[in-house]
Amino acid sequence: MSMPSPTDIRRIAVIGAGVIGSGWVTHFLARGFEVTVADPVPGAKDRLAAFIGQAWPAVRELGLAPNADPDAWTFLPDTEQAIEGAEFVQENGPDNEDVKREIYAQIDAVAPPDVAIASSSSALLMTPIQKGLRHPKRCFLGHPFNPPHMIPLVEVSGGEETDPAVLDWAVNFYDAIGKKSARLNREISGHIAGRLGAAVWREAVSLVDQGIADAAAVDAAMSHGPGLRYALAGPTMIFHMGGGPEGLRHYLEHLGASQERRWASMVVPKLTPELCEKLVAGAEAQAAGRSVAELENERDACLAAVLKAIALVRGGA
Repeated sequence: MSMPSPTDIRRIAVIGAGVIGSGWVTHFLARGFEVTVADPVPGAKDRLAAFIGQAWPAVRELGLAPNADPDAWTFLPDTEQAIEGAEFVQENGPDNEDVKREIYAQIDAVAPPDVAIASSSSALLMTPIQKGLRHPKRCFLGHPFNPPHMIPLVEVSGGEETDPAVLDWAVNFYDAIGKKSARLNREISGHIAGRLGAAVWREAVSLVDQGIADAAAVDAAMSHGPGLRYALAGPTMIFHMGGGPEGLRHYLEHLGASQERRWASMVVPKLTPELCEKLVAGAEAQAAGRSVAELENERDACLAAVLKAIALVRGGA
C-alpha cells in the first residue's frame, strides 16, 4: 500500500487522552508535531492540559525539536473530527476488544487509506480488532512503555491482515521521532516488555506472599540491583557479561543448572484480598505521604538524567 514517507508526517491524531494518550500527545508535541485529540470522557481536555504542563519540564530536559510547542494541540469533540487532516493515528482507548473494534471502525471509516492506524493496547491482539475493516492492512499495534513521553520503547506488531510493509514503515516512523522500536515476529498478548514485567512482578508478589521479605525490601533489591543493569542492557546481554571472558556460553555451562533450580522453585501467587492489602500498604509506606503526581515528577526527572547519561556515554545512541 502507498504511504507517505515517515519523515513527511506533520499532523497526528491521538484518540483517547488517558495516561498513555496524554503521554503520546506530550511526546508528539516535543518532537514538533501538530496534534488533534479526541476523548469522550468528561474533563479529558483539562486533564490533558494539566498533564502536558506537568510533563513538559522533563521532556524539555531530554531535548526538544526546534519547532516543539506545548500548545500545538487541538481538542475536538469526536473521533471523526480529530481524524480529519491527520497523517497518522495513535489510538489509546480502553483495553477492551469490543471498544477497540468500535473505535477502529470509526477511524477506518473516515481516515484515507494511506493513513496508518496504531493502537497502544497493552494486552490485546490486532487480528480481532482489524477484522471486518475496510483497510485492515494499515492497522497495527504500536505499544509504548509507560510513561510514553519519557521511555523510548515502542513494541510494533501486526495482525493476520497487516501488511508487513506497514510494520516496516512504523519502525522507521517511531525511530525517526526519538523512539526505540522492538518489532515482534508474531503477535502475543502482553507483547515483550509486558510479559517480562509480569514475570518480575509475579516473583516480587510471591516473595511478599511467602513472607520472604516485605515490599520495600523487594523493591530495594530490584531498583538498587538488577534495575540499574536493565537500564543498560537486556537479560541476554547481562548474563553474557556475567559469564566472564567466555560470556554466556560459560555461564550456561557452569550455572545453567542453578537457574533451572530457581525457576522450578518459583510459584504463582494468588491475588487474595489479604495479599492485595499487604501490597497496597507496602506501596503507600514507600510513598511516605507523597502524591502519585509527586512520585511521577521524581520518576521523570530521574529518567531524564539516566537517558542523558546513557546517550553521553554511547555518543547519542
